[in-house]
Amino acid sequence: MASACRKSNPEEQVIDPVQEPVTASAGLISTSATFPKSDEAFVLTFDAAKGNKALQGKSTEVYLYAGLITDKSANLSDWKYVKSPAFNTADPAVKMKAAGPDKYEISISPRTFFGVPAAEKILGMVMLFKTADGQLVSRNADGSDIYLPLYNNGQFALKLTSPELSATAVPVPVVNVTAIGQELYVSGAASMAADLRLLLNNEAFATAPNATAIAGRVKVTKGGVQKITLEGNANGIKLTTTIELIATETAQVAALPAGAKDGVVFLNGGTSAILTLTAPEKSNVYALGSFNGWQAGASMMKKTPDGKKWWLQLDGLDANKAYTYQFLVDGNLKVADPYSEVVLDPDNDQYLSGAQLSGLPDYPAGQTSGIVSVMQANRPSYTFKNKAFNRPEKNKLVIYELHLRDFLKSNNYNTLTDTLDYLTKLGVNAIELMPVNEFEGNSSWGYNTSFHFAPDKYYGSKQMLQRFIDECHGRGIAVILDMVLNHAFGQSPMVQLYFDKGASKPAANSPWFNADPTHPYNVGYDFNHESAATKSYVKDVMRFWMEEYKIDGYRFDLSKGFTQKNSGTSDASVNAWNAYDASRIAIWNDYNNYIKSIDANNFYVILEHFAADNEEKELSDKGMMLWNNLNGSFNEATMGYLDGSDFSRGFFGTHGFSGSNNLISYMQSHDEERTMTKNLAYGNVSGSYSVKDLNTALKREELAAAFFFTIPGPKMLWQFQELGYDVSINTNGRTGEKPVYWNYYQQPARKALYNAYSKFINLKKKNPVFNTTNLQFGVAGAVKYIKLTDADNVVVVVGNFDVTNRAANVDFGTAGIWYEAGSSQTLNLGSSTYSQNLAPGEYHIYSKRPLLN
Repeated sequence: MASACRKSNPEEQVIDPVQEPVTASAGLISTSATFPKSDEAFVLTFDAAKGNKALQGKSTEVYLYAGLITDKSANLSDWKYVKSPAFNTADPAVKMKAAGPDKYEISISPRTFFGVPAAEKILGMVMLFKTADGQLVSRNADGSDIYLPLYNNGQFALKLTSPELSATAVPVPVVNVTAIGQELYVSGAASMAADLRLLLNNEAFATAPNATAIAGRVKVTKGGVQKITLEGNANGIKLTTTIELIATETAQVAALPAGAKDGVVFLNGGTSAILTLTAPEKSNVYALGSFNGWQAGASMMKKTPDGKKWWLQLDGLDANKAYTYQFLVDGNLKVADPYSEVVLDPDNDQYLSGAQLSGLPDYPAGQTSGIVSVMQANRPSYTFKNKAFNRPEKNKLVIYELHLRDFLKSNNYNTLTDTLDYLTKLGVNAIELMPVNEFEGNSSWGYNTSFHFAPDKYYGSKQMLQRFIDECHGRGIAVILDMVLNHAFGQSPMVQLYFDKGASKPAANSPWFNADPTHPYNVGYDFNHESAATKSYVKDVMRFWMEEYKIDGYRFDLSKGFTQKNSGTSDASVNAWNAYDASRIAIWNDYNNYIKSIDANNFYVILEHFAADNEEKELSDKGMMLWNNLNGSFNEATMGYLDGSDFSRGFFGTHGFSGSNNLISYMQSHDEERTMTKNLAYGNVSGSYSVKDLNTALKREELAAAFFFTIPGPKMLWQFQELGYDVSINTNGRTGEKPVYWNYYQQPARKALYNAYSKFINLKKKNPVFNTTNLQFGVAGAVKYIKLTDADNVVVVVGNFDVTNRAANVDFGTAGIWYEAGSSQTLNLGSSTYSQNLAPGEYHIYSKRPLLN
């Protein structure tokens, strides 16, 4: 190499580019042309061993999925002329040809390939690479889309081709330099002959007059941000292009200051802040953001003596200003703060309305890529008014589970607050919100959570959610959050910090996640709840929502997954997963005790568990509440089929529980097919009596509700169940958006069901007999009954679930006058036995003393 050099001085050299040829990119993609043009053919090569490595080593067909950025695009996310629109199918037009181990190529002439009119200017190509079914997708290492600038004939352009860069759609590359004193090889290219210079921190180290390529070597002599610049002058036109590198310095070791904790802690009236990140085994961490002009090496964080946490104090802040920031870890990974209360997402926020983004700073476009965090000392705040709220007793709890997206067309907390009259009249005393923590995308059930401290902007702001909870408390309604802590998804900074890109799963040294899930039905990446780091994080999440939002309970999604006992992940391993697990009980006892240490005032800890009865009994004995799915048996009963209609599992004694307080039964939740959907599709028919008839099907729902609500114990219903919502769960995909039919409330037959629900709920709440543990029942046959006895009253519920007339013979225990609930009618029994022919769907609720309603 030295023989090819002509030295002019020790700092500056001219290098013959023939000795080290310059390619268009040494990274995830490369092109046969250094400056690929929009109107000329070139070969695009994809290296599956680079980027996120999702396709590395896969013996599979690879397809390009791409679009263009043109002068008609609103931004770099506004793809035009997408090839091909069907992401999950094979398109021969974009199939790549194998070109060696982990290499694939395709020939493209962009304007022809994408079908772009001649008058439209093409600026660049944005792409991914995938398998035919779209299950495996190769992107940049940071998860961003791959961007390739395209050029026009005669256009003067410059490009730095080495060090290797990511082809990000927002090209702000940061390349880590391993150590001070390292010599760098730098190369660049020009689209036409020009006088070229390479500079390090504004000092030239290589020149190439009247050339189209340049290369040189330079030694890094100091730490922090290094700026490498390529300058070019062609016929008086001057251009520059710059990349930033970081020469890593030895991290300063210092104890975490008093009061600091993960996330942000403000000091000195908000003019100072301590940022803290848990990231053991990392070599260096920099904070970058609007407080330092997004300079990648300007703010190196200190490491705690145990090597587990990184921290930095920022001074001179404006307490009223919102700052955006990220962490740069080991020079090659930029992540948001896992403890963020607000994040900005360049991919998804663009689809939100102005109201959803109101009060938030703009995304720092052109300065970074990926999700960024927002911090502000003096944020808008909400003052709670209803501070003396007493949570309903567990046995009187009637929970209304709702998904805000599919409950209101406006899907925001303010409209939900304005809708509370509807729920108050219905009589529910608790609302369970499906997950509202920041999740991937905008429209979702919310179980793909990524930032547990941030409410998703899709539904509104923190203050809007706080106001909703406060208004609920003012009406005697508790608010329960569906909390997803079994897993997280790839958008989570904690997942990204320790991720094995080649295997597409968490790395073995992750402080929080299992490399492989320990149980069936896992989604996302599985938390290790025996890890001290996970326990600390989970407890921080629990405390935060309890203190900041005054919520009244958690429904923990997939709570049975909180185990390190590896039962396997196949369907055949479900029984092993369901079996008694002492280690899982220990995990839940620890979390339950922690919650009680924060709020011992009847805070609801609800588990979606479905484990062995003896395990659930043990958890119940500690005060935890268990979901109890009665959808199958009750739906068989509403459809008029007797086999499988035994809903005796609704009674606490069949579970071995000592009382009914902790068994939350439901006929529908978000997860089951709607009972009315099956009534209308599959209902039984006998003569003129057809459960497929809408009015008959609604009366069958009323029959079921009469039994459901009179069984002692807390109850839950799914949104619009009280109106006979009959849109299948699979409409628009299982988790897809469903139509919102508030007009159902105006239809007499559906409004009658709502009124019946309201009546049953009020009976349950106002009459202690429905909390009794003294009961008998027979719910296996056509005629079903429940008998409830306490010191002041006896109630008997009887009904015919067949589709033909049936004779009822039920021992009421005593003769005499019995009062029918909700009616002025009385029943005078000559003996203790009730003998009556009941029409199909007919039911009665009788009591020895009149019931309050």
